[in-house]
Amino acid sequence: IINSTLPVRFDLIFCDTGGFGSYLFGMSEVVAKQSAEANTPLNIKNPHLGWMIGFLFTVSFLGLFSVVPLRKIMIVDFKLTYPSGTATAHLINSFHTPQGAKLAKKQVRALGKFFSFSFLWGFFQWFFTSGDGCGFANFPTFGLEAYENKFYFDFSATYVGVGMICPYLINVSLLVGSILSWGIMWPLIGAQKGKWYSADLSSTSLHGLQGYKVFIAIAMILGDGLYNFIKVLGRTIVGLYKQFKNRDALPVNDRSPSNTATISYDDKRRTELFLKDRIPSWIAVTGYVVMAIVSIVTVPHIFPQLRWYHILTMYIIAPVLAFCNAYGCGLTDWSLASTYGKLAIFTIGAWAGSANGGVLAGLAACGVMMNIVSTASDLMQDFKTGYMTLASPRSMFLSQAIGTAMGCVISPCVFWLFYKAFPDFGQTGTAYPAPYALVYRNMSILGVEGFSALPQHCLMICYIFFAAAVFVNGVRDAVGPKWSRFIPLPMAMAIPFYIGGYFTIDMCVGSLILFVWRKLNRPKADAYSSAVASGLICGEGIWTLPSSVLALAGVKPPICMKFLSGATNVKVDSFLNPS
Repeated sequence: IINSTLPVRFDLIFCDTGGFGSYLFGMSEVVAKQSAEANTPLNIKNPHLGWMIGFLFTVSFLGLFSVVPLRKIMIVDFKLTYPSGTATAHLINSFHTPQGAKLAKKQVRALGKFFSFSFLWGFFQWFFTSGDGCGFANFPTFGLEAYENKFYFDFSATYVGVGMICPYLINVSLLVGSILSWGIMWPLIGAQKGKWYSADLSSTSLHGLQGYKVFIAIAMILGDGLYNFIKVLGRTIVGLYKQFKNRDALPVNDRSPSNTATISYDDKRRTELFLKDRIPSWIAVTGYVVMAIVSIVTVPHIFPQLRWYHILTMYIIAPVLAFCNAYGCGLTDWSLASTYGKLAIFTIGAWAGSANGGVLAGLAACGVMMNIVSTASDLMQDFKTGYMTLASPRSMFLSQAIGTAMGCVISPCVFWLFYKAFPDFGQTGTAYPAPYALVYRNMSILGVEGFSALPQHCLMICYIFFAAAVFVNGVRDAVGPKWSRFIPLPMAMAIPFYIGGYFTIDMCVGSLILFVWRKLNRPKADAYSSAVASGLICGEGIWTLPSSVLALAGVKPPICMKFLSGATNVKVDSFLNPS
């Protein structure tokens, strides 16, 4: 539930392969109106519970079948680390020690306390939000002018909790990006109104200031994604070359004397159980072919703009990309699912063409590709966790399949609840702006219409920021980990370019809390900070469910708390009290 609602608030932190905060919601009329381009009925498909569930069911299982035959190669032969899966396994194993069990109980209590606080805080804030721009979320912390430029603390327990979880570098990068964009660039570009772009354009037109905000952010995201794609792909190729060149790394007989002398007893036991409870390859191949056929037949009925040969082409290429993503994730813990999705947006969108609904076809293709490559790397992470914890691979695969099926139903239902409960859902400046939905839609527009969609001088600025993103990433890798921790991440910097800097303030507050806590008592902070942060995130996230029910029932908050300038307040008083 939490993961299905939070992506529309902050897509950077929570991977949204379901598309509820990105490509899927980007198809809607709400987002299309904000882009003011390619908003014809052919390029719009509003969310509906039926087709969302059907679409996710047809595309979400192929990634599971695509990498099952490779699990022995990845886990046992190549001995890939899969850092997240390994860390999860160590955490699970630690719970089964007397000391770990005692600590786990204390962490659960801490989570419960801050969950309750966050839930009650969300409930308290609700009373003051009876209209637009009301409540603590619109408190002009640094003054009204800073508030107009999206710099304020909005008292969100969720973002504070996310800030406690995220590394300091992520939060500082977000803050730097918000200062660079809303503090420097947008005021300077806005001063060129009437020169660089027409003064008569609406605020949502891509040919105005909105175009600079969206496309410069896209340029940075694509530059960062391309660099990391090439880097991970290069490491993957080099790693594969070394693995096949060094035959000792690919044992033909796991029981050979040379291997038994170097492998520990724990690893022998893990390998034995991992290979004993295997999943036949023919099941994986058959499952992939059957699901692909079902998808090729079904998806064009959901999205007529996406032809059967588009889907067939993707399914032929997808296993190779799924392998690359799973292998790269094992080396670097970095999933490039969104990068492969963007690749599908540009290629399939351009292939379909603007006259045939290429914008919608590109977004739908993004969903197909992202679901395949993401679930493939996720399953391999789970296999690594199962390998380290002596869990059955069949059980891990079955659990992943059951969880995927549940997500295909639960996530759309929760999204649908929010979509119906909040009339301003997905609009800029609201509690749920869904910034990545607009970004993904504009990527698709760019892929279909080309550079003609850009306002004056925007292409040159995009080139500069694209090159800057590649250059900064190169410098970060060149200087090494000692100094790279002081260099901002371009991907993180790009997020506030469109949405604003208010959430970065909250997240930096979370980082500050964690920093001070570690200075005062580092062991306790390391033990309980994740539990405290999770409680803050989950409490406010769960509160949105009863608030949605209240909204559907027509129950409105009783108070509107707004903040006005002195001059505006005088006008309001004179209007209310004319005598």
